[in-house]
Amino acid sequence: MEEEIVHLIRTHGPLTGSEIKKILRGDHLLLWQTCKTSSRLQVKSVGVRYLRFDRQVNGFARLSPSILREFLTYSAIGLAEKPTLIEEKGGEIFSHIVRVSRSKWELARYLVAAVKSQLGETWPNEQICFILAGDIIYDMAHDVPRPERSTGRLVRGSDIDLVVILDDNVPDDFIRRLDSAIYQEKYKFLKSPSINEEIDYVVKKMERVREQVRFDTFKNMVACKILQEGKLIGGSKNLHDEVMRLLQDNGVLNKLDRLQEAAIKFRKREEEFLIQCDVKLINREDLFFFYPAEESEEFE
Repeated sequence: MEEEIVHLIRTHGPLTGSEIKKILRGDHLLLWQTCKTSSRLQVKSVGVRYLRFDRQVNGFARLSPSILREFLTYSAIGLAEKPTLIEEKGGEIFSHIVRVSRSKWELARYLVAAVKSQLGETWPNEQICFILAGDIIYDMAHDVPRPERSTGRLVRGSDIDLVVILDDNVPDDFIRRLDSAIYQEKYKFLKSPSINEEIDYVVKKMERVREQVRFDTFKNMVACKILQEGKLIGGSKNLHDEVMRLLQDNGVLNKLDRLQEAAIKFRKREEEFLIQCDVKLINREDLFFFYPAEESEEFE
């Protein structure tokens, strides 16, 4: 396989893992191992790694992108003797994912404006905020087609994760109408050929946030991490600041920092383990950290 990859790159120049996989058949792990261990090849990853939670990991903390997703989408593989070409390819990859991320960010802002327009004068101004989360806010969104969970319909890569938080005094009737309005926009985004994006969202009152900052269950940990990483894209800055104060006052930010450090160490150990393993002998339990993990529970 090494000879095939080297020949491919000599012919086409540096490639992503996905571009190599489209041409060469073979196991994902073997392809990754070959590129990582070859003295003639160099793998340059771009972007950042960030915390994700996974029930299968002891302590729940792992990094995203996964080893495989990082290799397929966010890495330039080239000849070690031509590092300048690898740097150039890495720059192209990074520029693309930034463009994809900014485009999805603007779509999220458009959705907020559309929902606000639908609800008109009943909008509770200082009692609502919209928080964008997920890989978009790290400028790490991708546009690799993938099936949407509920329908199986192919969508354009990374979903758009939205958390909507409301003051406890907002009437339940408004919340029902808000949820309906967001769902209508979600449906339009999914069905429109020109958009074809998946929206995942959750709507909750501050009382629910106060429960979640206890950080005492897996679901609450996921919810807190999403709030911590999220960016305000609409609504009340004061309400968003209150959410961040709750995270700080309950020690959640420090806990997440420690989990990030644990995830970095875990990733290093697992990459070293996978590089050394015989692909024919490795079992499914050893492979779970090679593949992407989902944090869909907050949006169910």
